[in-house]
Amino acid sequence: MRGFDRGARSWYARPAMSPPPDTLLGSSIKEVLFTAEDIAAKVQELGRGLTEHYRGRRPLVVGILTGCFPFIADLVRAMDIELEVDFMSVSSYGAGTKSSGVVRFLKDLDQPIEGRDVLLVEDIIDTGLTLKYLTEALHTRKPASIQICALLDKQAGRTQNVEVQWRGFDCPDAFVVGYGLDYSGAYRNLPYVGVLDPSVYKGE
Repeated sequence: MRGFDRGARSWYARPAMSPPPDTLLGSSIKEVLFTAEDIAAKVQELGRGLTEHYRGRRPLVVGILTGCFPFIADLVRAMDIELEVDFMSVSSYGAGTKSSGVVRFLKDLDQPIEGRDVLLVEDIIDTGLTLKYLTEALHTRKPASIQICALLDKQAGRTQNVEVQWRGFDCPDAFVVGYGLDYSGAYRNLPYVGVLDPSVYKGE
């Protein structure tokens, strides 16, 4: 994986990757953190672990919109078990790069979860505010279990105590986009995760 030893080294221990090709979107990326190949390998690894964990059960895999959409699509295809998929939308972000601190409940589940094993799938965990609010609300519905799977875990920004059972990568304290992650609605369609050039959001 381009010299990156997943088992022994974290994101900051490897040399910075070369900037992406000078495409319309790629020209705004300062540094590529996780390539499409990195992500694909990690999703397969998570899928194998989740398959074993939920073997013999039928979990409800809940994507937290909107940024989760490429991750959950790849993740459920890597899980070799029966499962169901649903979506929720809970937001604590505005149009910029900082959390507003206010959680808005935008879309609820389409089915009850009492007695169900629920797996919440997030693109990135930053402050933890959204997930803390969400898990507390869902626990009142008496599921059998709730676990969290996140592609990126930005622990430097954490303000809430949130237990993450399944994580892809530790994320640096930078504003990242790609593979579902956005800035003002853009960059979700990049196949990799990269650091957005600060000049793009200068003046916020």
